[in-house]
Amino acid sequence: MMNEETNQHAMHTVPPLEPVPNLVREGGGGGLVIIKYNAGNIQSVLYALERIGVSAIVTDDFEQIQFADKVIFPGVGEASSAMKYLKERGLDKIIKDLTQPVLGICLGMQLMCRYSEENDTACLGVFDEDVKKFNPPQGSGLKIPQIGWNTIYNLQSPLFNGLHDGGYCYFVHGYCASLGEHTIATTNYVQPYSSGLHKSNFYGVQFHPEKSAAAGAQILKNFIELV
Repeated sequence: MMNEETNQHAMHTVPPLEPVPNLVREGGGGGLVIIKYNAGNIQSVLYALERIGVSAIVTDDFEQIQFADKVIFPGVGEASSAMKYLKERGLDKIIKDLTQPVLGICLGMQLMCRYSEENDTACLGVFDEDVKKFNPPQGSGLKIPQIGWNTIYNLQSPLFNGLHDGGYCYFVHGYCASLGEHTIATTNYVQPYSSGLHKSNFYGVQFHPEKSAAAGAQILKNFIELV
């Protein structure tokens, strides 16, 4: 974890960004969609996108999600109730079948994994990695959930263009995805784990880019510009 001086340094390690082209189109077709469901940190994501000059549609409408240019799947909360909500509305099948770039954030990324130990939850299975509860050694002093700034390293994706290994992002979570073949970023808290995942058109980050200052803005910009 970081002290206040290091926090301030981390917030200014990425140069100021130029606004990216607005993806929302007249008539509601295409554009950027944020999936609306019962575990979304949606307003924070919208504000972060506005700061880089991007508008988004928040919706649970199947057609708008399917025909979006890009999709963000945010999330804060608990895995089993979120999966129950998605299944009841058929959103689980819609998400798994998407072919455009999709970015899962925090719980959104965990739900894209195969399984979560949080209330023994079968997830979407986009990524083969499992999500496990942090289990710090007795006497380690490590608090669960992890709340605060931590580093991301072993960056292996255009999603992290413009960032350097060891940059800081903001985390709030008590469960983490294991390391595996889809890992594109690693963080160490209790043990090394996947702070970024990628498979085909699906991307996920465990941290909150919308709360990660300049580094997070760069990641959102990179996602918007993915081809």
